[in-house]
Amino acid sequence: MIMMPFLYFPEDKSEYIPALITLLIFAALAVVTLYLIHRHSKKEEREFNEKYKQDIEYAENRDKASDPRE
Repeated sequence: MIMMPFLYFPEDKSEYIPALITLLIFAALAVVTLYLIHRHSKKEEREFNEKYKQDIEYAENRDKASDPRE
């Protein structure tokens, strides 16, 4: 214990409540942020597929035509 003076474990466990509330707030914000990023990514994917639909179909057909397994 002498080597770790920065550790503090309070006798009154109610001192953990503010830290728990802060943890829950940041965890909820992280989940919301990931959801928004995922939603934006799906939107960009749809826009990309619409914009390059012909090129994608051409590449898929070209790959099928040159596939030696078929």
